[in-house]
Amino acid sequence: MKRHKNGNKQYFTRMGTRKKVQAFVRVKPTDDFAHEMITYGGDNKSIDIHLKKDTRRGAVNNQQTDWSFKLDGVLHDASQDLVYETVAKDAVSQALDGYNGTIMCYGQTGAGKTYTMTGATENYKHRGILPRALQQVFRMIEERPTHAITVRVSYLEIYNENLFDLLSTLPYVGPSVTPMTIVENPQGVFIKGLSVHLTSQEEDAFSLLFEGETNRIIASHTMNKNSSRSHCIFTIYMEAHSRTLSDEKYITSKINLVDLAGSERLGKTGSEGRVLKEATYINKSLSFLEQAIIALGDQKRDHIPFRQCKLTHALKDSLGGNCNMVLVTNIYGEAAQLEETLSSLKFASRMKLVTTEPAINEKYDAERMVKNLEKELALLKQELAIHDSLSNRTLVNYDPMDEIQIAEINSQVRRYLEGTLDEIDIINLRQIQEVFNQFRVVLSQQEQEVESALRRKYTLIDKNDFATISAVQKLLSKKGGCQQPCEWQGLGCGFHLQDSADPIFQRWGCQRHAFTRQGNVQH
Repeated sequence: MKRHKNGNKQYFTRMGTRKKVQAFVRVKPTDDFAHEMITYGGDNKSIDIHLKKDTRRGAVNNQQTDWSFKLDGVLHDASQDLVYETVAKDAVSQALDGYNGTIMCYGQTGAGKTYTMTGATENYKHRGILPRALQQVFRMIEERPTHAITVRVSYLEIYNENLFDLLSTLPYVGPSVTPMTIVENPQGVFIKGLSVHLTSQEEDAFSLLFEGETNRIIASHTMNKNSSRSHCIFTIYMEAHSRTLSDEKYITSKINLVDLAGSERLGKTGSEGRVLKEATYINKSLSFLEQAIIALGDQKRDHIPFRQCKLTHALKDSLGGNCNMVLVTNIYGEAAQLEETLSSLKFASRMKLVTTEPAINEKYDAERMVKNLEKELALLKQELAIHDSLSNRTLVNYDPMDEIQIAEINSQVRRYLEGTLDEIDIINLRQIQEVFNQFRVVLSQQEQEVESALRRKYTLIDKNDFATISAVQKLLSKKGGCQQPCEWQGLGCGFHLQDSADPIFQRWGCQRHAFTRQGNVQH
C-alpha cells in the first residue's frame, strides 16, 4: 500500500496486480469488404491480413505478405450495444469500486472512432460508449443506497498542442485567464485550469457532454465530412463515502474516455491550409504516442518519453499506470485502406504488450479521523470512570498533568532518592510515565551538579587530548608526583591535587583514575 499526503487528506493506494492492456478491434461496416485480404479467427480474437506480392519488385522479392494479430476481441458488424458490453462495461463497473479506468479509441481518420466513443444523436440505439458509461454510472449509484457517491466531469481538448476546456463556454465558468498546464503530484497527473463540474443526476451529465461536443473542432476532407481535428478526453470523477459507517476512509476513481483524432495520409485526404497544419500536429502527436507505447512494452526501458507532447503527458496515468486500460482500434475493411489498417493493427498489438497495475484508491479524511478519535476518547473516559467507580477509585484523573502535578511528582522522586519517602503511590499509567520521566530529570540534574563542583575545584582535560595529558604528566613527574594519600598512587598518580579531607576525594578517591576508569573526563 502506497501512502501520500495532500493537505488535510491522506491517500492510500492498495498495490494491485499487474495485467495487460485489453485491445479490441472494431471493423467499420462496408459493402466492399476485402474478404481475400482480411480474415477473422474462429474465436473472434484474431485477425489475419494477407497482401499480394508486388510483382514490380522483380523475381527476388522478400516482401512480407502475411500478418496475424492476437487481440482480446474482434468486433465485426457489431452493434453499439455489443461494443459497450464487450469493451467498456467491466471497466466502468470497477470504477465504482475504486479502480481508475481508461477507454481509448484509436485509428485512421474516418474509421469510426467518434461514432464508437460518442455515437450518433439521430437514434438512441446508436449512442456510443461515453453516454452509455454515464448512464451506467448513475444507475449503479441508485443500486448502492448505502453509499453517498459524488460524480464530477470535465472535458479536455488538445488542439495543435494547445489545451482547451470544452466546458468553458458555460456562463458560470468563462474562459481561463492563464493557459492550462499539465501538472503532476503524488496522486497523478492533473490539468491545472480545467473546470470540473458536479453532476447530481444523469440529465446534468448529458447536458455537459452535449455542451462540450458542440465546441469540438471539426473539418471536412475527402475521407471524412466531419473529421475531428483534436484529441478529446472526457473524464468522470467519482468519490464514494459510506452512509452506514462513520468511517474516515472513502474511495475515489476516474474514468478517462479518450477520442483520438485520426491519423491521416495527406495524399489521400487532400488536406490544405489550416486542415493540413492540423493534420501535421495530429500525426506528430500520434507518432509520439506510439513511441511511448513501444517504450512501455519494452521491460528493459527505464525512461518513458511521456513529455514529448501534451497527449502522452495528459495520459501518463492511463498508459501503464494505476488504471484499467482498454483500447479500441477502429479500422477499415476495404482493400484501398489496407496499408493504414495494417499500421493500426500493429499499434494495437504493441499496446497489448503494455502492463498496468490497477489498484483501489483509498483516501482518509484527516478532519474526520480527528473527530472519530475524539468520540472514541470520550467513550473510553466514560468506561474508565465506570470502572473506577466500581473499584472505589473515585479520585483518579486521566487528563494530562499540569505543572503543579508534575512538580509534586518531582518532589516525591527527590525524597525517594534521599530516603525520606519509602514509596511512591501508583495511580494510573500517565502518572507512572511521569515518575520515570522525573527520575531521568533528577539524575540529569545531579550529574550536572557533580560536574560543576569538579570544574570549580579542578582543571578538567579531555581524555582524548593526548598532547595536553602528556605535558601535564611530565610536569607533575618532575615535581615528585602525587603527594596525597591515594589508593591509585601505586599506579603512578600524578594528578591528585586535592587533600584527603576533600569530601569529593573521600567519596571518589583519586579523581583522575576514578574518571578514567569510568570512561569520563580527566583532570
